[in-house]
Parts: sequence; structure tokens; C-alpha cells
Amino acid sequence: MKILITGSNGQLGSKIKDISSDYQKFKFIFTDLNDLDITNFDLLFEFFKKEKPKILINCAAYTAVDKAEDDYENAYKINSLGPKNLAKVCSIFKTKFIHISTDYVFDGEKREHAYLESDQTFPQSVYGKTKLEGENLVFENLANAIILRTAWLYSEYGVNFVKTMLRLSKERTDLSVVNDQIGSPTYAGDLAKAILEISKQYFISNYWKSGVYHYSNLGKCTWYEFAKEIFKIKNIDIVVKPVQSQDFPSKVKRPNYSVLDKTKIISTYKINIPNWQDSLNLVLEKI
Repeated sequence: MKILITGSNGQLGSKIKDISSDYQKFKFIFTDLNDLDITNFDLLFEFFKKEKPKILINCAAYTAVDKAEDDYENAYKINSLGPKNLAKVCSIFKTKFIHISTDYVFDGEKREHAYLESDQTFPQSVYGKTKLEGENLVFENLANAIILRTAWLYSEYGVNFVKTMLRLSKERTDLSVVNDQIGSPTYAGDLAKAILEISKQYFISNYWKSGVYHYSNLGKCTWYEFAKEIFKIKNIDIVVKPVQSQDFPSKVKRPNYSVLDKTKIISTYKINIPNWQDSLNLVLEKI
């Protein structure tokens, strides 16, 4: 019951490491760029030939959204070519593949209802375009893959909105935070658990339903409301001012609406998804 994780030093990979001890029957192989370059097919082939993993979880991604606008080549290699290579090698070695994608594959203009997996994709950034191409290349090379789209990811690890807000609260007496972008904060620990529960169902009962799934925590908020909740929970006295996206000029058009519909993953895999405020409370106890 061997599971290979690529990109294991990121937020999601780090949380899979944290809870891996809860899954005693699995043997985990944690790799990152220094161990396994997903853009090199020959290296991947030799690695799979030696290790023969039963499931691959690809957490590797080029996630520097702004930087990607001027670095298409590297964003494409990691977000598009890498997943293609992984899908090809999984096909050869009959390995199940779970690939992580993003809300940025949509244009973010939807408002009334959460995004369904079947909704029209229309990425507005290099990051979103390379992630969508990665999705398409995965399915072109491995029909039975699972793709999990997520959004607004945060954790105790790496650089993320929660840690940035806490850092800035020590440096300033007031903050301006965008109040016209809506989404669902996603705790990487909850997503990690969902991924391993899917893997567990495959190992125990051979249950595997391929396709695209959405996962984020339940509920929705703006970045401003997210920040206010962080400071409320931590009892931090700071003035938070709501502003518009246009007040923070950027070369990247970020989605105005990133709420993802989770009905499919809940009904297919019976995944229990916590509310975003509940998970935020738990994380802030650790930070």
C-alpha cells in the first residue's frame, strides 16, 4: 500500500506528512524537487520502476501567481508538462493518480451559485491557464485520474493569507483588505485528510471514481471577512479597512468569485467537510 507524494514540502504535502501516522497501513514516499523532478520523464520512469507506488498524489505546482505572468516557461513545465509526465508514467505502471488543481481555471465572474465541476473553464492568468492545461493533459494520458480543485489554501506551513495577516498585525496598527473577492478558505489539513480518505477507500474496497472534484471548506467570505475572523479569534486589536480590488493594482486578474460546489465529492466519497471558521479556530491554536 505504497503512496507517493510529489511536492511534499508545500502546504498540502506538509499536512499529509503530519497526518500520515494515522494511516499505519500505508507506506508513504515523500518527494520534492530535490528528490524527484516531475518535468523529467526518464527520471520518473526509473523512479516508478523501482518504487512501484499504488497511488500518486501530485502536490507539486508553480503557485507564484504574479511571478508566473513573466515566467510562463517554468509555470508551464511544472503545472502542465509535469502532470502530463506523471499521468503517462502512472498509465504505464497502473498507478492511481490524484492531481491537485485550482479555482483559477475559472474566470471568477459567477456570483449566484458555487462553481460546479462541469462549469465552463476560462482562466484569466498564466497560472490558471497552465493549471487547466495540466488538467487536460492528465486526462489525455490517464482517463481514470482524479483531479481535485481547491481554493484559498492556508496552513501552519509556508506563505499564506493567515500567516501574512498575523505577521502584518505585529508591524502595523491598521490594514486594508480586499472586500470584493469571495471564496471559501481551505485548511490544507482538511484537504489532506480528504485525499487520504479517498486513497483508503481504494485500498480497502477498490473503490475509485475518476473525474474532477471540488474541495474547499464549507461557507464563504471575502478576504476582508477572513482577516476580521483571524483577528477576532486571536483577540488582536487592529483596524481592518475594507477596500476594492482596484485599490491593489496587479498584473494578474484574480477571480472575484471562487466558491466551489462540494456536492460531488461529498456524495461520491462521503467526505466530511468542516466549516471554514471551525478549521480556522483549530489552526490558530497551533500558530
